[in-house]
Amino acid sequence: MSETHIHDVIIIGSGPAGYTAGIYTGRANLKPLILAGMLEPGGELMKTTAVENYPGFPEGIDGPDLMENFQAQAERFGAEILFEDATKLDLEGPVKKVTATDGEIYLARSVIISTGSAHRKLGLPNEEALSGRGLSYCATCDGSFFEDQEVAVVGGGDSAVEEALFLTKFATTVHLIVRGDKLRASKIMADRVLAHGRVRVRYESEIAAIASCAMANGAGEAVVGIKTVDRSGNIDHVPVSGVFIAIGNDPRTSLVAGQLELDRFSGCIKVMGRSSQTSQRGVFAAGDVIDPMYRQAITAAASGCVAAQDVEHYLAESAPAHLEAASA
Repeated sequence: MSETHIHDVIIIGSGPAGYTAGIYTGRANLKPLILAGMLEPGGELMKTTAVENYPGFPEGIDGPDLMENFQAQAERFGAEILFEDATKLDLEGPVKKVTATDGEIYLARSVIISTGSAHRKLGLPNEEALSGRGLSYCATCDGSFFEDQEVAVVGGGDSAVEEALFLTKFATTVHLIVRGDKLRASKIMADRVLAHGRVRVRYESEIAAIASCAMANGAGEAVVGIKTVDRSGNIDHVPVSGVFIAIGNDPRTSLVAGQLELDRFSGCIKVMGRSSQTSQRGVFAAGDVIDPMYRQAITAAASGCVAAQDVEHYLAESAPAHLEAASA
């Protein structure tokens, strides 16, 4: 059992935040243990084809390749990576307990939570297969791929309106698919999108299906259109090459429910000021699980850096107390 050894830090989750925290804590000689996850190690970027806005890659880089680089760099500095999920946490006291999928219990003086967030999905049969092939959850990430093309945005809140307005920089027409009879966005944002000549709002409508066809390079299917249905049952076929889903995100916080304070509006883990310190001493959080607004690879990586340095300072300040607890 792993209970015989106490790690300086355990990082739960991978992605840019988790792996960056691993790089920094590794360089600080803290020998981090990263539970990267079983099904989705590397986070949401593993579903992305080309990443063009991450600094240092002027020609762009595929999401999985970028995360492979993150992982290799963390391992280079001594991070131990297990492709297991954390199933249970006990975060009270100076020594934390982390139970993994395989039943092992790992002990740590500090924990970094970087479990990310999950995009809300439409629930269509081919949604997963088309992700990164015309279907996206981030206009800032993928909008430039759709220059001089027609695209659709699903949603009626501020996020959807912001996505639609951003996409007008590239697309010839942006179809905004709104389930309700009006926009839920703030008035100033709603006014902007309604006044924009490239945005066509379709109220009381939903996407019933996403049409696709085989890609020329043989790399699966790609989006070629959508089928919408309005409240009266009228069906319309709209030829678009991109579909952007902006109906919200849910931070992955089920592991810490009842143990860490969450923001009552966003549901994200609440941290103190610009730090990564949560409501529980010795527990830190980074990445999309604390960020309801930006959700970019670069901001997640920066957040992981903050968490790592907070852990380093915490351990340096509390080392005597931990030694006493371990020997008790």
